[in-house]
Amino acid sequence: MMTLNINDTLLTEEDMRDRDKVLAIPGCDEALADFLSAWWDDRDFVVGHTSGSTGEPKRIELSKQSMCESARRTNAFFGLKHGDAILLCLSANYIAGKMMVVRAIVGGLNLYVETAASLPNVAGRFDLVSMVPMQVHALRESAGGRERMERIRCLLVGGGPLRRAEAEWLHSLSVKTYISYGMTETVSHVALALLEQGSEPLYEALPDVRFSTDERECLVIHADYLAGSPFVTNDVVRLRSDHSFSWLGRWDNVINTGGVKVFPEKMEKKVGDLIEAPFYFTSEDDAKFGQRVALRIESAPFDTADLLRRMAERLTPYEMPKNVTFLPRFERTDSGKVKRR
Repeated sequence: MMTLNINDTLLTEEDMRDRDKVLAIPGCDEALADFLSAWWDDRDFVVGHTSGSTGEPKRIELSKQSMCESARRTNAFFGLKHGDAILLCLSANYIAGKMMVVRAIVGGLNLYVETAASLPNVAGRFDLVSMVPMQVHALRESAGGRERMERIRCLLVGGGPLRRAEAEWLHSLSVKTYISYGMTETVSHVALALLEQGSEPLYEALPDVRFSTDERECLVIHADYLAGSPFVTNDVVRLRSDHSFSWLGRWDNVINTGGVKVFPEKMEKKVGDLIEAPFYFTSEDDAKFGQRVALRIESAPFDTADLLRRMAERLTPYEMPKNVTFLPRFERTDSGKVKRR
């Protein structure tokens, strides 16, 4: 019989089916209780939802077998062994949180759970922790953030782009940081990139995963352990081999200005430390060039002359925004991703 150790409380399969027993453990919430109950029911899948960053969130059935196989590959990649400690500081409503639980179940890992919040407590030493960039930012800004992060052996960051300031801060710490590539449909990541100083992330495939590209140069994922493989994505990549790639941006977001394709996500990385407020690049119609680059900033209006001057030192002429719009609040998905407009 499978067991799971949550916050030093050992649960049997029967215990995990009992929502009240799970909720009685400090730090456990209804999302975790619901997931564990669903994990041990008679179905061979659990229900998840896509992120909604490029459209309305969609209901999806996630194969439990695929989730177990993904978890085993991740545990092997990070060298996790029975009794190692991992921290769940994300909501089990989302695939990243669900998979931390599955990794603990299949690997016999000690799972420590704290209430999902923008500022994780990290109250202990852990072999693996998964966070979103917002949490890394909050830790960097907090008084005890450095000490908390130094308690982690390996950090997995996903769910959005990591800003330059956070990346440089992580480089100054002892934690080994990996950037994940994956989606709900692939039950978490299928590739990981070691965060290295001054270099573009190179994503390396998990075992039994290989890559190709379609006619748009978008990534195609081949993984026999995943139901529905191959997966055709809308992510434009530079394929390094059939097991590695560099990510360029979303096909949906590519801006074709005067016949030159520019990638908003790459541009945002170049200038990410110049703007304190949330921002993104998008396109607008242009009579001469077809499309032009526009900048959206979540802020009260301010004089952008100095900002544009500094941007011009990092961006090509085709990448420079031709219009700047200030918005009081961006529209976001339930998981916090900005919906580009």
